Amino acid sequence: MDWPFRSVLVANRGEIAVRIVRTVQRLGLRAVVVHHEIDAGSLAVARADEAIEIEGATPVAAYLDAAQIVAAAVTAGAGAVHPGYGFLSENAAFARACADAGLVFIGPAPDVIERMGNKITARGIVAAGGFPVAPSAIESDDPSTFAARAGRIGFPLLLKPASGGGGKGMHVVREASLLPAATLRARSEGQRYFGDGSLYAERFVENPRHIEVQVLGDHHGNLVHLFERECSVQRRFQKIVEETPSPALGAELRNDICAAAAGIARRAGYTNAGTVEFIQGGGEFFFLEMNTRLQVEHPVTEELLGIDLVEQQLRIAAGERLAFAQADLQPRGHAFEFRICAEDPARGYLPTTGRVLALQEPSGAGVRVDSGIAAGQTVTAAFDPLLAKLVVSGETRIEAIARARQALHDYVLLGCKTNIGFLHRLTSHPAFVAGEIHTGFLDADPDVAGEPPLDEPSLNALLAAAARASRPLRDAADAVPSLHAAIGAWHN
Repeated sequence: MDWPFRSVLVANRGEIAVRIVRTVQRLGLRAVVVHHEIDAGSLAVARADEAIEIEGATPVAAYLDAAQIVAAAVTAGAGAVHPGYGFLSENAAFARACADAGLVFIGPAPDVIERMGNKITARGIVAAGGFPVAPSAIESDDPSTFAARAGRIGFPLLLKPASGGGGKGMHVVREASLLPAATLRARSEGQRYFGDGSLYAERFVENPRHIEVQVLGDHHGNLVHLFERECSVQRRFQKIVEETPSPALGAELRNDICAAAAGIARRAGYTNAGTVEFIQGGGEFFFLEMNTRLQVEHPVTEELLGIDLVEQQLRIAAGERLAFAQADLQPRGHAFEFRICAEDPARGYLPTTGRVLALQEPSGAGVRVDSGIAAGQTVTAAFDPLLAKLVVSGETRIEAIARARQALHDYVLLGCKTNIGFLHRLTSHPAFVAGEIHTGFLDADPDVAGEPPLDEPSLNALLAAAARASRPLRDAADAVPSLHAAIGAWHN
């Protein structure tokens, strides 16, 4: 292919930066990454063809500095910018700044990001198209009556910021007396995380499924869906396990949801990769939001269809037509993604830190690891705790679960507490194995996150091993008493 750009700057970090770099280089293009000094020793920096340091008052601020990143792309001679997910990936002003600098933004047009990235505007577009949306109240319609209108939806209701995602700023309100305080918190969090404090409330569906549909659209009017992903295993409104196909959907409901997602994307004039999200339960489904970027969980779709979504993003941005039609897409097998995070599930999923002392990633049939870390690297609290993604596939769901259980057993990451043990226990939970999961699953069964108690012999053995590995104890044990040391080299 005659690419209109020969190099791509990756405006991100961690595992997604490594993953994008891999595809960019496989296609014969040059990969440039930006990095804060805290990431100077990262895997992404090591694997890129060029790395440019960026600065900020905090590490996160550096990756949110659109002007500095655009300047870095121009300096490096990059012709395109891939934003990954998070940070500036759904920032319309950043997409415009790239275009103004003569750079190709690997994503949808800025006006589409604005329309579909704002949940309130997106809901209006979806409802106008006749697609299902949950009953809601929008604060900006009439702020003085917002509480009353929200109350008429019925409790419990879900209070949400208009912008952003990742579960930030979302609050379940179960009675009217709690609404004023929840409104203040949600508005403050929306302003802090997304620079937008506007809110809306919608009917809260108890224990629904979270179903999303991957879409791809080119600049020639072609758009397809790439089937659904189930993302119902969550903590604090954030996903930790995703799978495809969903065990909850029959053929008819799957077709309805996927067709609705494609219809919504067409109505929005969507191009490049995006995801339409729904809540589903009781035989019905409602539009939740659209993510105008690549999703964290995109690898499960890749494994099911044998399609590299980053490659498709690059080709669409370069002006190519989609090489396949909807009828050409035939999913096969079953795939899971497990998010490997630096966190302690037994302590409320509290983020953890530390230096990676040992790292041994699993391998084998149907096993893929997308990682952003290497042995010796320090895990800090500066960023989201996601370290890597374990993606496991099989011919059936049961085979994929069995492979996942073995892969999680084989996964060694020492130096900071992770959720690997928790994920391994989860794969044996009867409800998970049966596919009987929902977004409140972990809240309803908090014991899943707890560490199993150690028997006394195992505890004593571990304490003894830790003591023997302790430098002060080893020094004391190896030390020669002063009386004997005074003898020197003399011996009888």
